[in-house]
Amino acid sequence: MSNRSIVYIDGYNFYYGAVYQSPHKWLNLESLFKSLRQDDIIQNIYYFTALLDNNPARMANQREYLGALQTCSLLKIIYGKYKPREKTCTVPHCTHHTRIFHTYEEKRTDVNIAIQVLSDVYENKCDRIVIISGDSDLVPVIHKAKELRPDKKITVYVPHRDSRRGAAVEIRSVADKHKSFPLNMLPLHQFPNQVSDTQERLWNKPSSW
Repeated sequence: MSNRSIVYIDGYNFYYGAVYQSPHKWLNLESLFKSLRQDDIIQNIYYFTALLDNNPARMANQREYLGALQTCSLLKIIYGKYKPREKTCTVPHCTHHTRIFHTYEEKRTDVNIAIQVLSDVYENKCDRIVIISGDSDLVPVIHKAKELRPDKKITVYVPHRDSRRGAAVEIRSVADKHKSFPLNMLPLHQFPNQVSDTQERLWNKPSSW
């Protein structure tokens, strides 16, 4: 079997599952996956995320990181959207006078991943599908990809730092192979503190990272 592969990273799931509250946010994803998948001929690495618009400091950090990522030749960023949302407090005997809180929710990522996976499968652009997520919403697309092309091998890496997130039973159960994402690789694949792109723009590691 050929070993052409495409990597699909659920950015939000990966960030909060593996990178959040770690000192390894300045991560070179291309270097990491070339090392993790050494037997593969990686065709593309897709990074699915959404631009923040509710916190100036975090927005600045994200802008620097996405700029650094765009220096990776195999990596393509596909954007969803952050939308405001009202949530009701579910804590019993909540003392907040309205019990309504305003927050933000990432939208479109699951659909964007599904479209890209099925498009690549249909066009026979890969032999191996590598999904980085623990989100059960991606189970239907895995089922459909296997239905369309049973010869395609699907591996899921679940990013997690605790046993609850590490379970991800549903998405693990439909993959040909599943693994927990190897957190020990994060410190080995960091960008230099300053990264230059082809237009000589400089992208700097945020001081808080």
